[in-house]
Amino acid sequence: MSKKVILVSIDGMRPDGVLQCGNPYVETLKKEWAYTFSARTCIPSVTLPCHVSLFHSVPPERHGTTTNTYMPQVRPIDGLFEVLKQNKKVNCMFYGWEQLRDVSRPASLKHAVYLNALHHDDSDRKLTDYALDYIKAENPDFVFLYMVETDEKGGHAYGWMSEEYLHHISVALDCVKKVAEACPDYDIIVTADHGGHDRTHGTELAEDMTIPQFYHCEGIAPGTDLGEISLLDTAPTIAALFGVETPVEWEGKSLLNR
Repeated sequence: MSKKVILVSIDGMRPDGVLQCGNPYVETLKKEWAYTFSARTCIPSVTLPCHVSLFHSVPPERHGTTTNTYMPQVRPIDGLFEVLKQNKKVNCMFYGWEQLRDVSRPASLKHAVYLNALHHDDSDRKLTDYALDYIKAENPDFVFLYMVETDEKGGHAYGWMSEEYLHHISVALDCVKKVAEACPDYDIIVTADHGGHDRTHGTELAEDMTIPQFYHCEGIAPGTDLGEISLLDTAPTIAALFGVETPVEWEGKSLLNR
């Protein structure tokens, strides 16, 4: 199994946004990666609760963060960063929204770069370049790259499925392509945290709850339509790629060799 993984999260990316953004790399994702345009995120479909669920493989009612303000867990569950650190893996994180700092506990990361996307143009591209420079120099085991411009500068600013929103999806997919071409020795997973409608999200509408995911990983056949999988399956799949045991509390299932 692979011992190097990159997880890319593109905030607010809807499946139909991927299909309609006009980026030619979408066809490569469908042919050379496993994919789904019908994965399901968590309720509420809000950025921080969804990411805490992604990393801890439990829904918000279990980890306690139900808004974009982090709530310490009453009965703490180890997340993906902690599980990998316990297994002597080197973790790093590159992110454009400060609240995501709480998806990892202190000392679980060797390196982190935060770039406030609201105050920097092209933050997705810049964070991608920072991540690739670090990967080239340090060869870490697990990299989390988070892009927020699709959500903040596309959906919330102009509306989901607007021209601006689709443009930011295309930019994010250009970044994914750059990562894939620069890191052939890494398994790569791309996900959204939630979708959106009008200029908001957080509801149980299908537009908010349905997300795309893409897997370029050992153990998952290219071109496979993964169907109605869950955001909670992401962390167990990454743990399986590393060959490490997962906490008994995790609710998701590995997608390898199913």
